[in-house]
Amino acid sequence: MKYFSLLLTFCAFTIVTKAQSPEDSVKEAINQLFTAMKNADASLIKASFTDSAILQTVRTNAEGKIIIETDGVNQFADVISKLEKNAADERIIFDVVRIDGPLAIAWTPYTFYFKGKFSHCGVDSYQLVRINGAWKIQYLIDTRRKQGCD
Repeated sequence: MKYFSLLLTFCAFTIVTKAQSPEDSVKEAINQLFTAMKNADASLIKASFTDSAILQTVRTNAEGKIIIETDGVNQFADVISKLEKNAADERIIFDVVRIDGPLAIAWTPYTFYFKGKFSHCGVDSYQLVRINGAWKIQYLIDTRRKQGCD
């Protein structure tokens, strides 16, 4: 009986320590997008976003003017799905994740490699919404630059 109690305590501790934190579930939703990109999987890319999601990039044009480009999820998924597997490799670091009920934000510096070669770096800023128990990206805006990527 003594060993049974110890085994039961160990199992309960293991279950509690393996429970996913809310922050981890947000990270998992974002990482799903990068898995989809690496696998050139349009359906998984689309599944990472809400139906009304917005994707934007802030960049500087040749004249030095700041511009904001907007894409739709379908266009993004279409472009990525035409790539070879592992061609699009975005490596992120979770700097900030905050959650308030069904709303979450994440700030992730990244470095992007295309076909194994450095392409650019920047920061992704996400707004996520928890819908039917799953985090979905509602808004993604990023910066892109070639220098200062240390």
